[in-house]
Amino acid sequence: MNLTLRIWRQKGPDDKGRLVDYPVKDISPNMSFLEMLDVLNEHLIKSNQDVVEFDSDCREGICGTCSLVINGKPHGGFYRTTTCQLHMRHFTDGDVITIEPFRAKAFPVIKDLVVDRSSFDRILTSGGYISVNTGSAPDANLISISKDVADVAMDAAECIGCGACGAACPNASAALFVSAKISHLAQLPQGQPERKRRASRMIETMDDEGFGNCSNHGECEAICPKGISISNIARMRREYLRTLIPSK
Repeated sequence: MNLTLRIWRQKGPDDKGRLVDYPVKDISPNMSFLEMLDVLNEHLIKSNQDVVEFDSDCREGICGTCSLVINGKPHGGFYRTTTCQLHMRHFTDGDVITIEPFRAKAFPVIKDLVVDRSSFDRILTSGGYISVNTGSAPDANLISISKDVADVAMDAAECIGCGACGAACPNASAALFVSAKISHLAQLPQGQPERKRRASRMIETMDDEGFGNCSNHGECEAICPKGISISNIARMRREYLRTLIPSK
C-alpha cells in the first residue's frame, strides 16, 4: 500500500503547528497503525529529518496511551478499537490519512502528536484511594456482592483513561472518564467510607482542569474504545447530589 500521511507537526506548546504531508510506500495491510508510523520514522531518521513524536506503550489496547485523532476521529473511530489495535487493512491504497493530536484545552500539545494528559492523573489523585485498614487480603467470596452490582462496577473499571471521550466531545468534557472512576468504587463495599468525598473532589478537580460540561451529545460513548456507557454520567450526577445532602 502507498499512502499519504497528513500529520500535525508542532515543535512545542507555544509554537504554531501545521499539517505536513509524508508519503509512505510498501505498507503491509497487516501492520498496525503505530507500526506504520514506526516505518515512517525510520525513513525520517535515514533522511536526517526530525521524527514524528507520538505516544505508545503496551500496544495491546490496555494502557490508553496511543492518543491520536485519525481522519477526524479519536483512535480512528472503529468500534471498541484503540489506535494501537487499528490495522492498515482498514485503509485503501492511495488514501490520504490525516493524523492529529487529541484536541481539548485540558490536553495541551507537548510536541507533534503528544499531548499532556496529566489532568486525568490529577483528577484521579484528588479522588484518593481506599484508605480503610482492612488487614490481610480477605478470601475472594468473603464479601457478598451481587452479580448485578459487580457487573456495573467492573464495566466502569474497564476505562483505560485514554482521553478519547474528551477529544470527541464538542464541549471537551471528561464526564465519561470521571463518571467511570466514580461509579467503579461507588458500587463496591470497599468504596463506601469515602464515597461522598471522592465524588465531590473528582468533579471539582475536573472543572478546575478546564474540561467542559456534559450536554449528553453521546460522542464519548460512541468513540470509547472500551464501550463505557453514558449511564455512568447519570450515576456520577447522583453521587454528586449525595454530597450536597447533610449527613445525620
